[in-house]
Amino acid sequence: MGVITLENEFAVAVAPAKLFKAYCLEIDTLLPKILPEHIKSSEILEGNGGPGTIRKITFAE
Repeated sequence: MGVITLENEFAVAVAPAKLFKAYCLEIDTLLPKILPEHIKSSEILEGNGGPGTIRKITFAE
């Protein structure tokens, strides 16, 4: 298992609260639905979706 750190910055036409909710709080249910051929599952191991949250993403085979 490895640790990956990602940083992205981009402009979007969505309210910040809605984007935060989707990207940080609901991403565990959205990823497998959006990319089922790539993401098998996603779960939060520690935290609540905010800074410092540890998330486990299992890739499809």
